[in-house]
Amino acid sequence: MKQNLWLALVTCLAFCVDRELWKAMDYLKEQVRVLKEQKEKDERILLNDQQRISLAAQGQAPDARTPGATTGLFTPDTVLGWYRKLIAQKYDGSGNRKNPGRPRMSQEIIDLVIRFKKENPHWGYTRIRDYIVHLGYKIGETTVKNTLLDNGFDPEPDLTRKTTWKEFIKSHWNILAACDLFSVELLVKGRLVRCMAFFAIELSTRKVELLGVRLQPNGPWME
Repeated sequence: MKQNLWLALVTCLAFCVDRELWKAMDYLKEQVRVLKEQKEKDERILLNDQQRISLAAQGQAPDARTPGATTGLFTPDTVLGWYRKLIAQKYDGSGNRKNPGRPRMSQEIIDLVIRFKKENPHWGYTRIRDYIVHLGYKIGETTVKNTLLDNGFDPEPDLTRKTTWKEFIKSHWNILAACDLFSVELLVKGRLVRCMAFFAIELSTRKVELLGVRLQPNGPWME
């Protein structure tokens, strides 16, 4: 008997509390309706970020029917959209990036790409990229390709055309050198002795370097 009395009391109390809550909700909905009537001349109600955050946090109710029953100025999709944006802002780390976006390529690498292409017209962007990486730079194939296109070069090699001897000499002129031997007669102890002098010449500057002199130059000495 006592247990039934307590159960009836709790039920009555819950009913009263629930009825008061619905009265409060009806009152708030009526306030929203009046506010909406006053704002009929405006196309939309503009809120700041703090107001959207506040509404989004309060509008994310566990019962899916609640937003539709309480929202008058904003649709449930709008409120839930603000809530999703609020979650996205929580995990947005873009503000910690010092230099957003892809870093710009240095002028040194751009000049190197163009130089490789000018000196080797039949090279493609893949081969140019491999040689630049071999020199210790970090660069991708797409970057090389775009650099060539931006400077008016064809990034693809022309496999149907062969390099002429004149083009080869021009491309390697600064690093080409020629070497040879010439003889010289020396007077040693009253007799002539023929010695062989080994020399090299840098073609672009015509600079000559004497590499050594020997009576009978053989294979190991030449190496």
